[in-house]
Order: sequence, then C-alpha cells, then structure tokens
Amino acid sequence: MAADGTLPGLPRDPDEPWAAGSDRVALMVFVNEATTEAVLRDSLSDVTPEVFEVTQGGIRAAIAAMQKQATPRNLIIDISGVDEPLSALRDLSEVVEPDVKVLVIGEFTDVDFYREVTRGMGAREYLAKPLTRDMVVRLFIPIIVGQPAAAQEVAGGRVITITGACGGVGATTIAVNLAWHFGVSRNRHTVLLDPDLHTGSAALFLDVVPGPGLRAALEMPDRIDDLFVERAAVTLKGRMHVLAGQEALTDRPAFATDAVPRLLAALRRRYNFIVADVPFQPVPLYRDLLDMATQRVIVFEPTLAGVRDTLRLRALYSNVSQLERTVLLLNRDGMPGGLTRAQVEDALEGCPDLIIPDLPKRLAIAANMGEPAVFQRSFFRLRVNDLARLVAFNRLLDSGTAAAPTSNTTSR
Repeated sequence: MAADGTLPGLPRDPDEPWAAGSDRVALMVFVNEATTEAVLRDSLSDVTPEVFEVTQGGIRAAIAAMQKQATPRNLIIDISGVDEPLSALRDLSEVVEPDVKVLVIGEFTDVDFYREVTRGMGAREYLAKPLTRDMVVRLFIPIIVGQPAAAQEVAGGRVITITGACGGVGATTIAVNLAWHFGVSRNRHTVLLDPDLHTGSAALFLDVVPGPGLRAALEMPDRIDDLFVERAAVTLKGRMHVLAGQEALTDRPAFATDAVPRLLAALRRRYNFIVADVPFQPVPLYRDLLDMATQRVIVFEPTLAGVRDTLRLRALYSNVSQLERTVLLLNRDGMPGGLTRAQVEDALEGCPDLIIPDLPKRLAIAANMGEPAVFQRSFFRLRVNDLARLVAFNRLLDSGTAAAPTSNTTSR
C-alpha cells in the first residue's frame, strides 16, 4: 500500500508486463453478475496468455480473498451494488500488494466518480456498465498485457467498415442504418462513406445526390483538408453526412496511392464515426480502407457461399497483434432455403456476434423510399442499436445514455 493509502496501480517493471518467473496469479476477476462475467471472458480469453480466475461476489469477495492469498498481478473488481464503493476500495487497498494493477467496474457514469476512482484511489482504469467487448479490449487489455493502447492513442473518430461476404447480403443496408443511428439518433458527427464510385448505392438508399468531391479527393489527395471535407460531404440531417460519388461506368478514376490515409485522417478529425460500405474486391482502394479500419463488420446470409466466404474473410483479417476482433453479422436468419442456425454455428465453430432475422419486404420498401429502415421499423432499429453497441467505443460519458443490447444479441 502506498503512503497515502491508495492503490498505486503501477507495475514494478513496466517492461515485463506478465512478470515472467513470478508465482503470482496473472489475473483475477471478481464480478457481481453473469452478464459482466460473460463479456470479460469473451474479451480476455483470446489475449491474456494465462488462465484467469473469475469469482462471483464483487469487491467484497475480493477483499475476503486477498486477506487469505497472494495478490494477483492484475485485479478486476466489480463495485456495483455496494453502498459505499470508495470506502470498499480503501478497504481493498489495505489487503493487496502495492504493485497490483486494479481495474474497476461499476454503475456510476459521472466524470467526478471516474476521477476519484482513478486519480484519487489510484485504480488504473474504471468502466461503467453495461460493458462491451470493445470497452474491455481498448481500456483493460493494454494495461493487463503491458502494451500501449495503440488504437486508443490515435486521435479522431472511429472507422467502421461494413463488408458483405457475398454480393446482395444487405451490407449497404446495414451501413446506411448504422450511420443514421450514429448521426441522427445519437447526434454524433457521422459520415457515411461509399467508395464505390460507379455502382455504390448508399447515397441512393438515402435519396442523396452525390457530388464530385470524393473522386477529387481520391485522385488528388494533396487537396484534402478540413474545408475540403466540409464541402465534399453532403449534409443529410442533423450531424449525418454522406460522402459518395456517381461516375460514368466508362470512367476509370486514377486513385493516388496515398489517397486513403489522407482521406481518413481528414475525416477522423471531423467526425466521431466514419461508416464505410466497403465491398471486398481486389481493388487497392478497398483493401486500404479495410486495412486501416478501426473495426470491421462482415455481413453474411445463411448460405453455403455466405459461410464459406465469411470464414475466408475472417481468416484474412485474423491478426494477434490487433485487439479489435472482426464482428460477424448474420443477416436474413431464417430465410427460405437457407441454412439453419445450428448449421451456421457449426460451420463457424461459434455463434455470430449479431443475428438479424429475414425482413426482405420491410427493408426493400425502406430502400425504395429512400429512407433508413431504422426510421420506422422498431424491431430492426433494435438490431442496429445492438450493432452500434458492439462497434462503437463508448467512453464513460456515453455509458449513461447508450442502450443495453437486447436478448437477441449473441456473443462468441
């Protein structure tokens, strides 16, 4: 314990994240309910190199356990449901070793409480419920494994790519409605990016007439600046913008090799979310967008081709050095003639991250009317909200307003 009675949370040797050779347990987790446990197990299992222990009972159970056994090197504790959580943290500080890295989970969402827990009490990080995998991956895992949170340190908005495993699986519909959710429903600065200058339909689904700005940016990236981005994107409603093009089928734009990094850098300075409808084709432009994405989403239907190509795409972007895991979205579940849910899960060797049932008529009507389906269809709107929870990094101030995932959201 430090001289002031706080939890310093600083490792003795920051260059030795897992303290090789130490007989202390690498990680112990004390939670209060099964939902939080499931999210933590899902988030930590692929990254932490050692088996970790999970115990029900929250901080009170942690205090009791630390009085009887050696302190782990990393400790995740749940303080929700405790009448005086700060007092409980002080009690914990009396029974743990001074170099333990304490990560706290709780119910409070105000910034003053966050500062008291992290700055006053010395915990390394605090997350407010409901937890998402993205929150744990971005804020907890880098501390646990002793690596810098590279993705978190990059200033600017999140780049979310929506890619169909096959053509016609509904990727554009998902991208349009996700962008609408962020930009209109959540009032975040959002741009919907459609890089397909010839046959892209994202703007069409919103009844937007695209301009020449995107092509100019991709051909002459030296012209890209904040003012250029403002003029190139079409304002749709609120903080929702669309950046797309519609070139003649005979045109062959000459994209510059450094166009995507420059374009994304400018967009990330301006927008909280960049939702890109990116098809998977052997085109350098699309490949660069997928490579530079903060979060990738693969949309597929319950067909043999859909599952096959989903597995191929997932394997292509499986990278142990990347903390963000590709989100798999099964669309049109229960479609006539499609694979059963059990067959899909067996082929994937796990559950999709999100499942949307077959709603062909409702979504087709919305697309033909040039309006997002989330504007009218409550059931589909809930599914889009679930997707937003999966892919959006919600900090402490967002946690109080974000809706919790519904029961149809699945996790792997």
